[in-house]
Parts: sequence; C-alpha cells; structure tokens
Amino acid sequence: MTEPILKVEGLTKRFGGLIAVNELSLEVKAGELHALIGPNGAGKTTFISQLAGELRQDEGTIRFNGMDVSNWNTPARIRLGLARSFQITQLLQDYTVLDNVMVAVQAHHGHSFQFFTDARGVGDIRQQAQHQLDRLGLGARAYSLVSELSHGEQKQLELSIALATSPSMLLLDEPMAGLGTTECIQMIDLLMALKKEVTILLVEHDMDAVYALADRISVLVNGRRIITGSADDIRNDEAVRVAYLGDGDN
Repeated sequence: MTEPILKVEGLTKRFGGLIAVNELSLEVKAGELHALIGPNGAGKTTFISQLAGELRQDEGTIRFNGMDVSNWNTPARIRLGLARSFQITQLLQDYTVLDNVMVAVQAHHGHSFQFFTDARGVGDIRQQAQHQLDRLGLGARAYSLVSELSHGEQKQLELSIALATSPSMLLLDEPMAGLGTTECIQMIDLLMALKKEVTILLVEHDMDAVYALADRISVLVNGRRIITGSADDIRNDEAVRVAYLGDGDN
C-alpha cells in the first residue's frame, strides 16, 4: 500500500486552557483533493497552520513526503513541497502581479532577496512567473498593480504564488471566502483543474464547492476528527448532520 503524502498522528495544540486541536490524526493520499470541514472554532485553521510550520504542536507528529517534519520550520517544509494559501490574502499590494510571483520563484530557487534591484533582469525567473500567471488565467494582468485586482483575482494570484514554489501539496484555507457567485464558479473550475496536478488539502465552508471538488472529506468538531469519507458518507452521517450540517436536507 502506498504511503500517504501526509500522515498526522495525535496532533494537539493548546492555547492556555483551550484545546484548539485535540489528538487529531489524518491521512491524505497523494493525488487527492481532501476537504476539511467543520463549524467555526473547530480548529481547522490552527491545524493548517501547524501543518505549514507556523504553529508548533504541543503533541503529535507530522509526516510529509516520507519525512518526519514535526520540528521543521516553514521554509524547510516549503522546500520539501508543502505550500499554503490564506483565508485573507497576503500580497504586496503596491507592486505588480508579476513582481509578486517573481519573489516566490526567486525564493524557491534560493536566491538572495535583493529582488527589486536585480530580479526583474533575470529572464528565467520572469518566464517562470509568467507561466504561473498564464496557467491560472492572470497572464494579461501581469503588469497591473495588485491593488487594482478584484478580490477573486487576488485569490488567483495567491494560488499562483503558492504554485511558484513547485509544491507536491497545497494547503488551501477557504479560497472561496468573500467571493461572489461568478467568482466562486471560476475558483471551483480552477481547483478542478489543479487537482489533476497537485495534492490539495482544502479547508472550506462552501459545501457546494466541497461536494463538487473533494475526493474525500474529513469533519472536525472541537478539534477532533469525527469522520472521513465520501460526499455521500458525510451527507448521510447523523453525527455530522447534528454537529455541522444541521438537521435539514443538504
């Protein structure tokens, strides 16, 4: 049996008396889009931050790409192939779209961060950045300032930046947040294409998007995983309906 690309065992995170992530174990298979759902306060973003190395776990282990990365910092995990996007975009608003992606490409190749003095002249970096923008439909916006982009376009740009690090797995924290109906449809189409290229762990509240995209779904409640299964498994599980989806039909 093939080893999962991500294997988490007994992960726990406490903030004082609050247990945000509670002995959580989870496996993500290579090549799947695995969705993580749960009510507000279930510990989803805390869990993603632990996987990315931004928060240190109090207990438990994280194995990624066959390596125990439990004590690795964020840059080391990125170099191994783990990248994330955020619920609230974190972009250089006063620079161009292309500049933002070039910074990520440059960092991935281990160049120094003398970006704004010399990186624009490095043709290979520019070409790689433009390729990432083209594949996500932002090629025509390369020389626009980030501040000029719509919210949906900024979400696409953040994905371009994550992909510029050549990840084998993406951690996506609510990519649909704040998007209108048309932008949500565009984002679903984009993620549908990306899931053919890279493993994705998706945290999302939009259940229509989750059901459309996910190969498997895990449900978190009070920092614990209560079930992992298909969309039908989740729809039909009584504990999920009570804890998260409600008692009505979904």
